[in-house]
Amino acid sequence: MDPGVNMSAKVLYEKKGEVAYVTLNRPDCKNAVDFETHQLLCDAWRDFRDDPALRVAILTGTGDAFTAGADLKTHAPEWQKVGPMVGRERLEDGLSGITRGPLSRINKPIVAAINGWCLGHGIELAMACDIRVASEHAQFGTFEVRRGMHSADGGIVRLLNVCGSGFALEMLLTGEPIGAQRALMANMVSRVVAHDDLLPATEDLVARILRNDQRAIESAKETVLECIGRPLHDQLRVEAMWGYALCGGNQSVMERSQQFFDKTDRGRAGNTSNAL
Repeated sequence: MDPGVNMSAKVLYEKKGEVAYVTLNRPDCKNAVDFETHQLLCDAWRDFRDDPALRVAILTGTGDAFTAGADLKTHAPEWQKVGPMVGRERLEDGLSGITRGPLSRINKPIVAAINGWCLGHGIELAMACDIRVASEHAQFGTFEVRRGMHSADGGIVRLLNVCGSGFALEMLLTGEPIGAQRALMANMVSRVVAHDDLLPATEDLVARILRNDQRAIESAKETVLECIGRPLHDQLRVEAMWGYALCGGNQSVMERSQQFFDKTDRGRAGNTSNAL
């Protein structure tokens, strides 16, 4: 850890080369997200978005939890005090920043390294990331229904879009936890790895992203986000517009194509395999 990072902060934000590390750091309460944590996360996401030297972010938690969700000791009384209008007032201000609003459309990749309990708002935050790698110890649950609530910051929407209505309804209606392997089967996470291998495996995945052209990466993510929810005809048109615009406007296409012809591009497989 960088000695300049305040280890007592509720969110640790560190830059290592082209990668931003965002770590939820309230292990005494399972990294629950209170208002200060929300603000710190938003600050981190803005800096990540605006720093041209940063290309990918990794989000994780300290201790035995990714996050147990919103800190009900601070949020529940506030929600009750504000009343039903709280939703309208926060349409552009999703909890933890990337769940809804302007910060949810950061085109740089964000990878979640889910190290343990991922509950309630934790599901919303993890599902707002682009790729999710889970420890074998990870547990997932939408426990809000046990408390008289349900997801309001993208949990229902992203579970439905990624995992389908059957799985989403089981999680949302039962309030029961599921393990990492069940999450993998439901497409909720991309990989499950040994607990001690979580960060190395996530960093290896990130290295495979970093070998690629940044404009292509960001355009691919933006295209996926633009396609969600559209009819097939419109999806195909969006893909063609973004894809051919990139082919015609990205100056690195010829250079990277020549590396492919010369078999010198990084991370090749097969007879001409080489290192990342």
